[in-house]
Amino acid sequence: MLSRLRYLASDVRHWLSQRRGRGLALLAGVLALGGAGVAGYLLADDDGAEGESGGGTEVVVGDVSGPEPPAELGFPAVATANTTRVPGADPIADAAGVALAVFPSAGGVPGPKAVTLVDTADWAAGIAAAALMGDPIRAPVLLTDSGEMPDVTAEALDALAPAGSPETDDRQAFRIGDAAEPDGLSTLDVEGAGAAEIGVELARLRARLTGGKPQHLLLVSSDEPAFAMPAAAWAARSGDPVLFVDRNAVPDATLDLLKAYEGVPVYVLGPEAAVSAEALKQVREVAPDAQRVGAEDAVANAIAFARYADGTFGWNINDPGHGLVFANADRPLDAAAAAPLSASGAWGPLLITDDPGTIPEQLGGYLLDLKPGFEDDPTRAVYNHAWLVGDTSALDVSFQARIDELIALAPIRSGSGADELAPQPGATEPEGGAGSGGGQEARDR
Repeated sequence: MLSRLRYLASDVRHWLSQRRGRGLALLAGVLALGGAGVAGYLLADDDGAEGESGGGTEVVVGDVSGPEPPAELGFPAVATANTTRVPGADPIADAAGVALAVFPSAGGVPGPKAVTLVDTADWAAGIAAAALMGDPIRAPVLLTDSGEMPDVTAEALDALAPAGSPETDDRQAFRIGDAAEPDGLSTLDVEGAGAAEIGVELARLRARLTGGKPQHLLLVSSDEPAFAMPAAAWAARSGDPVLFVDRNAVPDATLDLLKAYEGVPVYVLGPEAAVSAEALKQVREVAPDAQRVGAEDAVANAIAFARYADGTFGWNINDPGHGLVFANADRPLDAAAAAPLSASGAWGPLLITDDPGTIPEQLGGYLLDLKPGFEDDPTRAVYNHAWLVGDTSALDVSFQARIDELIALAPIRSGSGADELAPQPGATEPEGGAGSGGGQEARDR
């Protein structure tokens, strides 16, 4: 284990030496490797001097009690064959990690044009701010804490080095509500009294920066964050503004914007428990064709949104070969932190769980619907990939292992009737053949 860590330290030291600005000491805090003898590791500058770069990196290993027997070796918590984790202990660290993953800004690669700063006290602002990640602005969300700038956010800002551009009105940062103000950056403030006003102001800002009305408007609950979380991923992917309604009423600010954008298609995310029939009725008085998308619990609601399609609106993820992002329903700001992953790489929807250790039944069923297969040549197949956002307290390694299994490519065996997913090469086939014991049929693609 120690030799593995030394090798990793060397690799990370080389990576840090190429970064602009300060060496990043943030690398997601302590990574839980699951080994019995190693509590974890973290990265820090050798001398700890602020403002210096190019120094060595020390790997600090805690509670090493000796070599572990093979049975005690932990399942990889950072990456598996089909998953990658951003292992932040909180959404602040997750936002920094995601921003740096999407904008590596090393080796001469430019960083983002701008960043958006949101305070942890305002989950709704974080979800609405995800729309600024959409083209052409592409500003990832970073988080401040009670009006203060956390070290991990400050270090991420240094590494990202947003330069501004005409698409951002030459601003390097957008500061939302009570977020801390960054030092040395040209900043535009977005203010409002409550979620509805912040959502409206962000919609107006994006319209001004892009020079036109949005393609769609997405309304979510200001009272039920778990039902609103999936909106952040879509906002980042599409640039569609996220607006807020109360359970039983629509704030005047939201209604006024709906009137101003007459003719723009409107969608309401969530069941009646989140946005009541009365609230939807008020929406339809100014947007008669508004459509509701969603399901009765938060897990199923995210799945319904991932499946949904209406013209150019909606993910329409109903077949294999996609990116997916997973977060815990109890950490709504992880939706804002993760949003750039839905607008880059293997762009994909946000799915959530209400249990960090197990896969909810409806989520497992949905992932089986997306499971890719191959008959002859796996290199010509399509693949799924999942990002997990949060440390193992948010999404356990057992959850990650099961996700990896559910989305993995599988061989398909033809037989009488429908094709079936065969056991992986070298696997023992259960008694009764591949179709027994819970085997899954491969759907016609």
